[in-house]
Amino acid sequence: MIKFGTGGWRAVIGDEFTKANIQLLARALSDKMKAEGKTDQGIVIGYDRRFLSKEAMQWAGEVFAAEGITAYLINKSSPTPLVMFYVMKHGLSYGMMVTASHNPAIYNGIKVFTAGGRDADEGQTQEIEEYISKLDPASVCGMEYDEALASGMIQEIYPLNEYLDNIISAVDTDVIRAKGLRVVLDPLYGVSETSLATILHTARCELTVVHDRHDTLFGGKLPAPNAATLRHLQNTVIDSKADIGIATDGDADRIGVIDDTGRFLHPNDILVLLYYYLVKYKGWEGPVVRNIATTHMLDKVAQRFGQVCYEVPVGFKHISAKMNVVGAILGGESSGGLTVRGHINGKDGIYAAALLVEMIAVTKKKLSEIYGEIEKECGAIFMEERDYKFNQEKKEAIHKILIVEKKLPELPYEIDKVSYLDGSKVYFKNGGWVIGRFSGTEPLLRIFCEMPESEMAKQVCDIYEAFLGLKK
Repeated sequence: MIKFGTGGWRAVIGDEFTKANIQLLARALSDKMKAEGKTDQGIVIGYDRRFLSKEAMQWAGEVFAAEGITAYLINKSSPTPLVMFYVMKHGLSYGMMVTASHNPAIYNGIKVFTAGGRDADEGQTQEIEEYISKLDPASVCGMEYDEALASGMIQEIYPLNEYLDNIISAVDTDVIRAKGLRVVLDPLYGVSETSLATILHTARCELTVVHDRHDTLFGGKLPAPNAATLRHLQNTVIDSKADIGIATDGDADRIGVIDDTGRFLHPNDILVLLYYYLVKYKGWEGPVVRNIATTHMLDKVAQRFGQVCYEVPVGFKHISAKMNVVGAILGGESSGGLTVRGHINGKDGIYAAALLVEMIAVTKKKLSEIYGEIEKECGAIFMEERDYKFNQEKKEAIHKILIVEKKLPELPYEIDKVSYLDGSKVYFKNGGWVIGRFSGTEPLLRIFCEMPESEMAKQVCDIYEAFLGLKK
């Protein structure tokens, strides 16, 4: 019943996300830690603002305590990057975060982190699933919470300051302070407000916050920082004449941005802006890493500065692993996750937000001006994205067409090559591309197309839609 996807284990609350399954997963990880001889350091566990998140953290902690493994529980709702940072800084072998990230409110889940604060890779999560398959659920038990707390097997901690101090030390708060920027923050009812407010107030920004209350239904919307969910942020930026609007997803590992003109910046644009800034204005040298469904504008910027852009499958664990191998200065994905060399080995929307604010102050230019500068130097490129829901029968039919039989529709542009690294991706000789792949976190087929002209991208998506018999 417990299957990990690209973003951890996620399930509907009360269906598969239950106390029994949470404790089953905790017991399986306990067994894995024992087999590896990695129990002495204990495990750190955090939680977000979703329904049952805190209780789930405590239920998991009770199992680790019963198995003789000290559980360090972060006793306030916190960002996922904080847990990753803690694992990295304190040299732990494992950490857990109770969150379903940007999924709908009916979901919750658990992310597992390994040494260095990295997302557990496919091999690690498969091993956890194997340990689960060997367990008799009736054998799983936990130590009563207050007893575990009194004995020291559960220890409540709140290490936010060391995480924030690390970010503040990495960002030029002096230059931001001198600029006096206006910032609007939308945590989307999630966990980023305390962290970002602390950082931005330290840098003397004028801060306005919207959607900050604790709402497990996320205002009736997805806690995902996309164009559809950020209308209020957009209007607030325009009305207050702010320099930037910043939004984070439910657990603050992803970011969304509204620029000074009120335009929603696609996560692809954010990646391009930050890479360009780090190389041109901060003088950093090194390649960049993106996943297979992320903009090739990064390739253009890298080429402009004599660098290389590396492509990996979807899943941030692939990005962080490749970054370490090639010494990349930035890695990211089109869904809004990114990290920078020298920080944690995973996504961090809070650090990304701080770096964007620094960029405005250092360059003394508006976001819209900086992106215009990039397009002038590197040229423009246009992306079309479409998501489709399906039943199991339709999924199997699409998988057979695209992956098993490797069929393609009749396309009006000359093909350079086709990759099946993750889904089916066609590269065109004009520099464009199109990919069809199933989401690893939601029951969706995603089609992304990027071309030299917007209408060309829409045309190719229409062709795929008809070829696969899809409906929006």
